[in-house]
Amino acid sequence: MSTLEAAVAAIRSGPQGAQVIAAFDFGGTVVDGMPRRGLVSRVVRRGDARRAALLGGIRRGGGDGDYGRFLQAVERTWAGVPEEELVALGRDAFRKEIYGRLFPEAWRLVREHQLAGHTVVLVSELTVYQVGPAAGRLGIEHVLCTRPAIEDGVLTGHLDGPPLWRAGKAGAVREFAAGLGAEVGYVYADSATDLPLLELAAVPTAVDPDPALAEHAAAAGWASLTFRARRAPRPIDYLRTVAGFAALLGGALTGVLRKSYTRRRRAMADALLHDATTATLRAIDVRLRVVGAEHARAPRPAVFLFNHQSQFDVIIVPKVLDGAVTGVGKKELAKHPLFGPLMRFVGVTFIDRSDTERAKAALAPVVSTLREGLSIAVAPEGTRSYTPGVGPFKKGAFHIAVQAGVPVIPVVIRNAGEIAWRDSPIARAGIVDVAVLAPIDVSEWDPAEMDDEVEGVRRLYEHTLLNWPHD
Repeated sequence: MSTLEAAVAAIRSGPQGAQVIAAFDFGGTVVDGMPRRGLVSRVVRRGDARRAALLGGIRRGGGDGDYGRFLQAVERTWAGVPEEELVALGRDAFRKEIYGRLFPEAWRLVREHQLAGHTVVLVSELTVYQVGPAAGRLGIEHVLCTRPAIEDGVLTGHLDGPPLWRAGKAGAVREFAAGLGAEVGYVYADSATDLPLLELAAVPTAVDPDPALAEHAAAAGWASLTFRARRAPRPIDYLRTVAGFAALLGGALTGVLRKSYTRRRRAMADALLHDATTATLRAIDVRLRVVGAEHARAPRPAVFLFNHQSQFDVIIVPKVLDGAVTGVGKKELAKHPLFGPLMRFVGVTFIDRSDTERAKAALAPVVSTLREGLSIAVAPEGTRSYTPGVGPFKKGAFHIAVQAGVPVIPVVIRNAGEIAWRDSPIARAGIVDVAVLAPIDVSEWDPAEMDDEVEGVRRLYEHTLLNWPHD
């Protein structure tokens, strides 16, 4: 059994450049397979046959029978459907059901290959409606998959060419490589049905292999990786989350009462944040491992920037910064029945992201807040990410720092998406890693030309996620 770190080291030390192809299977390798019961069954019971066919095709280690049933479901339920409707269905299914099953380990391998300049390919026996949205989020340009036949923008229920199954998948990758004049350097797959594909590679890797592939990989001396299963919340997770929200309210009330004798709102707000976050993390059984904690305390005031993947980031960040800090959030949070009142009490500024001019006007008082000595925490991506990666940064927080004459301090969060998926309020027990990086002086930045500097800060987050620091 190999390790992810060993695989990363091999990529970094191996051949570089676009002439090397890294091919990833989809179901079971990049995304965890959909459970045979549960989610898909619920979709079937709702009578959504098209969605059920789309999700049901994503299996871990499915055999010929499973794939045959998928093709039959496509023929039965997708025939006569406009392609644009299936494109929209695929995007919606990714946002609601598929993205949470993306393996963080697969994201890291994909990104390492991209940084090595390799030509990354996502290959699947499924269709672009299932695979395309994930490829887009992972930044994978090349997608090879089974093509449904389309006439006048409508699916016929048949295929346009042979399915990419078994040797068909390998043939598609071989043809793609020949067209580029490239070699198949790396292949990642999970099933014995993908043996023809794996055998193309100079470096084949079995990912969570089924028994037949595991036996073959061991005999051939291939690398084998194990990814953490992307399980749905269990009853205990729901119970823990309810306890967590109760602890949040109880801790907030305790903190305010504990400092009420001071009659100072800031002292009560800081106590609220400390007691509420401490109690919540304890109740949901989440532990923080913090690197660079000294940067969280000095210099102050500062603009703390954190990457955003989970709803529980609003618990994690205040706990790490521990007082003398407020935040900036989207206006929708002001209406949240639980977080809204608490965020208003601690002085969070709410902005309308849909209106740039109003957002800028709302941020103006934040400069005064910083000059008065109170730090702020901002998510520069503006929204939660669908992957462990970091999206484009908005420049508002950097403008604030320049105007206020304070540094920006990156707060890099890893594993928060493991605790709670992007749009899920349900928390799982676990460990979240946080790295607080050294302050960045922005006093000499030109507000009119800071694109390169902002992108450099964003790349610093990605570098940290790929090369996690240690004490």
